[in-house]
Amino acid sequence: MDIWSHEKRSEVMSRIRSKGTKPEVTLRKALFARGFRYRVNVKTLPGKPDIVLPRYKTVIFVHGCFWHGHPGCKYAYTPKSNTEFWINKISGNRERDAVVKRELEESGWKVIIVWECEIRHNKDIANLITRLEKEIKTHNS
Repeated sequence: MDIWSHEKRSEVMSRIRSKGTKPEVTLRKALFARGFRYRVNVKTLPGKPDIVLPRYKTVIFVHGCFWHGHPGCKYAYTPKSNTEFWINKISGNRERDAVVKRELEESGWKVIIVWECEIRHNKDIANLITRLEKEIKTHNS
């Protein structure tokens, strides 16, 4: 049994954004501060990547731990109600992610996945940005 009515649950779920989330914006600002220039949610690429760095032929997806089933993460839990729906939903998201990643890599793009928990629960994301900077620049070498 859900703790909220059907109408309240519907309202809460409708407010969950698919782009422009706080972790995405935080990452974009940090990359921009390091001198990276990017495009956001490019519709012509499979999966509409969150961040596209054309100069480096690299795309970055910022995955929500819950929605994309981050392995071993405490935020990637299975809800106690409507369990079968959520298992199918999250596994479907993961399958779609794998297909999109393969399509992008076959087109010559480097794909980097950053998990929400890496950004949201990290007071100083400088280490993450340094790691990403190395990953981004090694693809171009």
